[in-house]
Amino acid sequence: MTESILKLSGVTKRFGPTLTADDLSLDVRRGEFFTFLGPSGSGKSTILRMVAGLERPDTGRIEIEGRDVSDTPPWNRNLGMMFQSYAVFPHMTVAENVGYGLKVRGLDDAARSRRVGEMLELVGLAGMGPKNATLLSGGEQQRVALARALAPEPKMLLLDEPLSALDERIRRAMQTELKRVHAETGTTFLYVTHDQEEALTMSDRIAVFNRGKCVQCDVPETLYRTPLSTFVATFFRGCNVLEAERVRAGAGSADFRIADAVLAGVPLVDGRPWGGHVAIRAEDVLAGGELSQAPGAFSGILEDVTYRGTVLDYILRLPDGQSITATMTRRLDLPVGASIAITVDPRRVIPLLD
Repeated sequence: MTESILKLSGVTKRFGPTLTADDLSLDVRRGEFFTFLGPSGSGKSTILRMVAGLERPDTGRIEIEGRDVSDTPPWNRNLGMMFQSYAVFPHMTVAENVGYGLKVRGLDDAARSRRVGEMLELVGLAGMGPKNATLLSGGEQQRVALARALAPEPKMLLLDEPLSALDERIRRAMQTELKRVHAETGTTFLYVTHDQEEALTMSDRIAVFNRGKCVQCDVPETLYRTPLSTFVATFFRGCNVLEAERVRAGAGSADFRIADAVLAGVPLVDGRPWGGHVAIRAEDVLAGGELSQAPGAFSGILEDVTYRGTVLDYILRLPDGQSITATMTRRLDLPVGASIAITVDPRRVIPLLD
């Protein structure tokens, strides 16, 4: 198993009555692209700032490479950082921006020039060193910021929502660019975002935060396919959370009643409690056709249809008043208010903790 480069143990941080880190413990492995994901106010940026040394924890330990740095100033941690703003120095050229940290560290002109050239090549800005950094596009300025942060070869690169100021097309291009740079350098990336798709696209592992707590930490596919709680399930777009009644529980599976249907053989994780709700991904819900009498078949009323390009979202009302969304590529030729058949594979149903 890859060794940890960062370890947080029992870290707590308050700002007045607001708890932004609540007895937080987690490990980040060397070389990982590790993402803090959560809504605004969940504490993710404050936790990143504590790792950087810009804030101090009230209690707990922050260890980098096995050394407690909780009281170590930022300039002695050897970490790189990228922010939401491009933060390029307006009075400097691209090359001077990238080489700034190297100059502060006393690297001689020849070595600094070589390293700046390597970094500009890495981020796709070769030959642009003499340009004024402020005359570049937003995406190019963020590449300058990335090259500047990586030039001193930091132990970790901390990225606080660095793409949120970019438009959709450039943001997607920069996601690909960050993944490539991460793979080529092998540097540990610690990334903060509120964008679920961004986290799923780039991360090796994701820690989902809510009110200062890490509520689930896992690889992207596991978080997406098997959330533990209603918070995690609803945070990832396209997941239905429904009230259910457990009508049978056995070894490894259970039967759940939802509205007028019984879903038999839903997989259970041994020892995990169940809190009254289940999750079903919208793409796992099939709508249309004849209503079958077999277990697992619902009846519903079509309430709305949302066109989303390659897919359509069908919003359906179940007999017990709950709403469920089916995301499909197939267009149904049915009017709003029509009765509709709904089927779900019980193996795709996820019992939740709450």
